[in-house]
Amino acid sequence: MLKLNSHPSGRHFLQIPGPTNVPDRVLRAMDYPTIDHRGPEFQALGKKVLSDIKKVFQTKSHVVIYPASGTGAWEAALVNTLSPGDHVLMYETGHFATLWKKMADKLSLKPEFIGDDWRRGVDADKIEARLKEDKAHSIKAVCVVHNETSTGVTSNIAAVRRAIDNAKHPALLLVDTISSLGSIDYRHDEWGVDVTVSGSQKGLMLPPGISFNAISEKAIAASKTAKLPRAFWGWDEIIEANKNGFWPYTPATNLLYGLSEACDMLFEEGLSNVFHRHQRHGEATRAAVRAWGLEILCQNPAEYSGSLTAVVMPKDAKGEYYNADKLRKTILDNFNMSLGQGLTKLSGYVFRIGHLGDFNDLTLMATLSGVEMGLSLAGIPHKSGGVLAAMESLQKSVTPVAQIKAA
Repeated sequence: MLKLNSHPSGRHFLQIPGPTNVPDRVLRAMDYPTIDHRGPEFQALGKKVLSDIKKVFQTKSHVVIYPASGTGAWEAALVNTLSPGDHVLMYETGHFATLWKKMADKLSLKPEFIGDDWRRGVDADKIEARLKEDKAHSIKAVCVVHNETSTGVTSNIAAVRRAIDNAKHPALLLVDTISSLGSIDYRHDEWGVDVTVSGSQKGLMLPPGISFNAISEKAIAASKTAKLPRAFWGWDEIIEANKNGFWPYTPATNLLYGLSEACDMLFEEGLSNVFHRHQRHGEATRAAVRAWGLEILCQNPAEYSGSLTAVVMPKDAKGEYYNADKLRKTILDNFNMSLGQGLTKLSGYVFRIGHLGDFNDLTLMATLSGVEMGLSLAGIPHKSGGVLAAMESLQKSVTPVAQIKAA
């Protein structure tokens, strides 16, 4: 007897919140022959990507590109600006904020965590109140996550900047945008961020392997006196080499080809249109979740993410959650689609639907169809009609191309 889906046809639906699907244009660009990273052809590429990525961060300052994951960019942000024993104020919004805090511990910093329940974003008022208490200005940096990938909650970074300013505190502002850059509006300069951390594998539509620090002049000044050890992560040598389009070590040449193409795609669509597209898909996904009678993890509608939606499983008659990982396995086995798992505190009862990167209306409809069919196959109590609700949401927010051409 033929085993069901033993060799599934069609493409795998990778609907986790990153790494995301890599578009064909980017794959073809990365397929170019590797070139001399000290030669003139690479120099032109280096200058282009360094200029392009500034536009994505919405900054006129330096953006350092590392051949590393986002975790490396976290470390770079800390070691370039801080010294052993420095007091750092961090905010618990989810799994990744917690990991950044653990890194600060390992680097001999003294992180102070403002705790929360993982269902809300950063409360800027709490940050302001804590900074006002710090009369001696012992807190050297405030670290927050813009879009918490584990929860689907987006924090208001402009409000955090105002909180620091209202407290008249000199602390640096460090922000993680790993799952928001290129998907959700983010303004490094306008929001007064000192170091913005990001990675290649989500809104930038690339494989994992390169990461970023966007750096303010204040952060560069701090790096001159910071005493945490750094060699590979040091900004100074990279910034100097970047002036001529090069790196002080071997860069990820073919990933930079892909970055150049990805930036072209973002600019061709228009960043504002990219952000609007992600917002539409988030709204449609949430419409489906509500129609199924399930709960969205994020509790504040103002903080809903355009990159992903985290969904809470229903409870059975005993008051225990149905198993989200069994649902994910049912969907993978039957429809060749991967969804994000619940992480640490959310393990087993939350699943995540990624709707970011190279993604359009029909991709979303296929994704939600797979979820709705999976809910039925796994015997999860839910209402039907989620896919229809999402389709109606999309139809209300789309302007037909024929109308655009006639205008």
